[in-house]
Amino acid sequence: MNCISAATILLCLISSAWAQLSPNVSTFASGFKNPRGLKFGPDGSLYVAEAGTGGTLSTEGICDQVEFVPGPYRGGFTARISKISPDGQTVTTVADNLPSAVEALGDTIGIADVAFIGDTLYALSSGGGCSHGLAGTVAEVLRVNPDGTTTGIANLSQFQQTHPTVSPHPGPGFEPDGSWYSMIAIRGALYAIEPNHDELVMITTDGNIHRIADISATQGHTVVTAIVYDGNFYVGNLGDFPIVDGSSRILKITPSGQVKVVATGFTTILGLVADPNHRFLYVLENTTGGNLFPTPGTGRVMRIDRPGHVEEIASGLSLPTGMTLGPDGNLYVSNWGFGPPDMGEIVKITLPDAEKQH
Repeated sequence: MNCISAATILLCLISSAWAQLSPNVSTFASGFKNPRGLKFGPDGSLYVAEAGTGGTLSTEGICDQVEFVPGPYRGGFTARISKISPDGQTVTTVADNLPSAVEALGDTIGIADVAFIGDTLYALSSGGGCSHGLAGTVAEVLRVNPDGTTTGIANLSQFQQTHPTVSPHPGPGFEPDGSWYSMIAIRGALYAIEPNHDELVMITTDGNIHRIADISATQGHTVVTAIVYDGNFYVGNLGDFPIVDGSSRILKITPSGQVKVVATGFTTILGLVADPNHRFLYVLENTTGGNLFPTPGTGRVMRIDRPGHVEEIASGLSLPTGMTLGPDGNLYVSNWGFGPPDMGEIVKITLPDAEKQH
């Protein structure tokens, strides 16, 4: 069964019950609202970006909209950031009432990812913007303050509207405010990926935004979603719908912005993790098996080594949307990253000791 909307996802719950999770996959924490990117903080806790559930606010007639379909969006302030204790037993809210938007097919965007620079937490807020139903807001990078409030440090909506890429999403799927997805911190700066316009940018803590690469200029509209750094940037793409099995690829982007395809044959990439010993990459695939649209129970994690050999690490995941490496050397994945509210969970994928950092 192919799932694309919230209604059909509910029907797919029945079919996904037959999906067999790999024995090395276990639930770490649950009860999240569309969990996306996640990172471990310096305190050993796991911080989770939650896209939220959108809302009922509309800006039709006020500003340019994302056309039907997937638009129009309806906005609200239901996104948040949660923190999971190192033992997985306690979940607390770090910041909430953040911009979230839901589109006509039921998918949501909100807080897309988090990253730390030192002890300071930053969030990639993708749900804001007038085109997402939220007048007076923008897509931006937020600094999370110790008291749980947030401060906008970089206006991503304005940057994209004044710095267009060569080949953004064509037709009705174009997002005036973007649909920012992944963010990492490297040497005191933040780097974010945006899939609708297909670009990689650097954001400094004082709010400057600099484009590292217009990926669309060489790759066309490819829907880049995942990023990791290992001497160079490595970027994976989701691709368009209907899904074409094996159509996703991994790009290497140098710090100066040179783009090169380094691996092919993957499907719906939504996460990348680099082995700390520089031996291989872990690749999170949302949907596999020839399904044309997102389908529960078909997500998996693959591993690719430097010679290019690919091996399955975990399977049976349901609509996974983000992945990070834990201090214990295991992988942590946002499972049920979109679908019914509060169904999101974080799962741990236990890796063999031989694969962990020593």
